[in-house]
Amino acid sequence: MTVAVDLGTTHTGDPAELDLEELLSTRLLVQGNSGSGKSHLLRRLLEKSAGWVQQAIIDPEGDFVTLADRFGHVVVDANRTPNDLARIASRIRQHRASVVLTLEGLDADVQMQCAAAFLNGLFDADRAYWFPMLIAVDEAHLFAPAMAGEHSEEARRASLGAMTNLMCRGRKRGLAGVIATQRLAKLAKNVAAEASNFLMGRTFLDIDMQRAADLIGIDRRGAERFRDLETGNFVALGPALFRRPIPIRIGPTETAARSGRPVLMPMPDIAPDALADLVLTQSEEERAAEARPARRMLARRETPAEEAESVRETASLATGEILARVAETRAANDVSGLDETDERSPEERAAAVDAIFNDMLEDPEAAFRPVPVLYQEFLTHCRLKRLRGAETDMDAFRRRLSLARAGISGEETDGEWAEVVAVSADLPQEMQGVFMMLARAAREEAECPPDEALATAYGSHSPSRGRFLLSFMEEHGLIGVEKDFRGNRIVSILATGWRTRLPEVTLDSLDEARARRAARMARKA
Repeated sequence: MTVAVDLGTTHTGDPAELDLEELLSTRLLVQGNSGSGKSHLLRRLLEKSAGWVQQAIIDPEGDFVTLADRFGHVVVDANRTPNDLARIASRIRQHRASVVLTLEGLDADVQMQCAAAFLNGLFDADRAYWFPMLIAVDEAHLFAPAMAGEHSEEARRASLGAMTNLMCRGRKRGLAGVIATQRLAKLAKNVAAEASNFLMGRTFLDIDMQRAADLIGIDRRGAERFRDLETGNFVALGPALFRRPIPIRIGPTETAARSGRPVLMPMPDIAPDALADLVLTQSEEERAAEARPARRMLARRETPAEEAESVRETASLATGEILARVAETRAANDVSGLDETDERSPEERAAAVDAIFNDMLEDPEAAFRPVPVLYQEFLTHCRLKRLRGAETDMDAFRRRLSLARAGISGEETDGEWAEVVAVSADLPQEMQGVFMMLARAAREEAECPPDEALATAYGSHSPSRGRFLLSFMEEHGLIGVEKDFRGNRIVSILATGWRTRLPEVTLDSLDEARARRAARMARKA
């Protein structure tokens, strides 16, 4: 079935139509300097073909997310792990969903690796799901650069390989690449050469004009026309367009980009002195934004002291049992003189025990003390508060200590927490608190605790101990560990399906990533 997509009008006023079925077999390359109307052309093509073919848009600036409201595209935030993106891409092909992969706010290296993982996921889908699909890539020179630059070699190779697969081998898998670039000289030749349809917009540099002229088969003198093209005007050629170069003008679109074209507007009517005050005086919002990182740093410093989720027993098992028995004997002797009656309700006794644990864990060194030592301290507090019985049992103390160090109250042990506690019983005693610390972060969808916090919870000062604990638990099938393109971890609790979240992308994190990349490039130089 032939479907004619209305792109606009030719220079003679006739309809400029694109054969969608032919495009799926021959691919399309759009070239034009910034402001020539490339993104507008892509939007017109995607809008007019949305009802006929599945679409995926690689969107580095977040301009195409507006298609979601009008045409039902699913917006996929690329700030995920490689495995997540690959799984999403597989489900996209399976369910024939049109999507916009937004890379807005990500560092350049991360954008390249995200696009590579997503495209590879589409490419590697099962043969049963090889349905026809348009893959539109805006600013394609970012993902298929002609030469190595400021990007890491690993990111460049991954992204270039995925783009080459899309343009060279994607046809048999139903993938039709539609790529747009500002400059042909910046785009890898292996990627550009696989397109059979071309839409060439306004171009000023001689090298780009000559390459555009060579691709559409016009002489050097004819290449000068590219300088005179107005915004939204292109020269079209290809089996899905016209058999000879024809100037066309792109028609209007139903949706618009969030950024849009710059528009002049009047200057603010503010007195110079008042304007100077606005510029030179720090606002309340800025002061609050500067205070937030300081509060986060303070929270990180307090975490080992306030929560201290786990502990390492430094004594041997035999020694620990002996000390425990001695402690229990002393406790029995010490409480013999206490009043047998206790008029407090169970809730009041539980609150008293909670208060004891809170007092004990305020000590920063509590994370590094053996359990028997802590148990003796606990019994001392119990004597002062005239508590004895089930609350002072050694086994109950061990379980309660693990929960308290994970920041879990007694009420939280109901329901799914009971399953977490049961699973943790398969781990060595010194690792159980660390596991529940991870479970608590995953349940609250917080970020994964750093290596230092995991090591402290285990009773070690070495961050490498935290990485070992994660590897140990993953090998024993208790957790799943994935990393995103920045090395941030996502930990899944397999028994419950809880997952930690990735840290939010901020200007500070982007600056840190750029600094690390600059240092890496300096070392290579």
